[in-house]
Amino acid sequence: MKRARSGPMADRIFGYAAKASALITLVLLVAILASLTISAWPAISKYGLSFLTSTTWDPVQEDFGGLVMIYGTLATSFIALLIAVPVSFGIALFLTELSPAWLKRPLGTAIELLAAVPSIVYGMWGLLVFGPVLATYVQQPIQAMTAGVPYIGAFFSGPPVGIGILSAGIILAIMIIPFIASVMRDVFEVTPPLLKESAYGLGATTWEVVTKVVLPYTKAGVIGGIMLGLGRAIGETMAVTFVIGNFNQLDSLSLFQAANSITSALANEFAEAGEGLHQASLMYLGLVLFFITFVILSLSKLLLAQLRKSEGAKS
Repeated sequence: MKRARSGPMADRIFGYAAKASALITLVLLVAILASLTISAWPAISKYGLSFLTSTTWDPVQEDFGGLVMIYGTLATSFIALLIAVPVSFGIALFLTELSPAWLKRPLGTAIELLAAVPSIVYGMWGLLVFGPVLATYVQQPIQAMTAGVPYIGAFFSGPPVGIGILSAGIILAIMIIPFIASVMRDVFEVTPPLLKESAYGLGATTWEVVTKVVLPYTKAGVIGGIMLGLGRAIGETMAVTFVIGNFNQLDSLSLFQAANSITSALANEFAEAGEGLHQASLMYLGLVLFFITFVILSLSKLLLAQLRKSEGAKS
């Protein structure tokens, strides 16, 4: 019995449904942006762009500035990427090129299971277990080595108590490694085996195959995985709230000092913020976080476009 073929009407309905889904996504994005702007307008109209450069956060006097939270968000995310990207690359390289066949599946599954651990568990572990270990075996030795060193010593000043920007960055790195590593592994595996075998046949080493064949072929997926991890790091709330210290002052640029991030400030204060300037300032922080994510995504798209443009430029 022949199956009935769908006619032009079914194709049109499918096309309309797909178009409607895309439009709904755009409408939701615009609605979120509009609602954030409207809610934050009292703070925008009072502070303007000076909100982004002020370190004052005083709900009693209703004087607000978001530089401490913005710095905490960017610093912890940068530390997380600095640690997570090389580790994730090593994991993906091992699973796709070096791992024995019997180890690939269990090790890959174990790494993916780390992504299923709730963020609050990471935060509690970071505060109760990792923080004291970091203070004793990392922060104190680093302070002893950099004491009196110009400029560098300033980044490791302050009490080594195991909470602060460095601790939050490391916890974020542990959280985003499974995401980046999984994406890198998947895109490495889609590289045509013929390309890699040809390179090995010409005498290339594993490192040369990865850097000259695999990475150029999968660069879009690799950058996409890194952006996925960065998005997770920027938007993480509970784990950061536990270990960053929630301190709304910026006394120095030390990685050991307690600080705050946009997400942790929203989590800690939004429920208690009364209507008015305090709530509007928190919404302003949410709007800033929205634009930070937008800028990072735009830069990644420009980077990919530049990489595609330079393809074939050198032989």
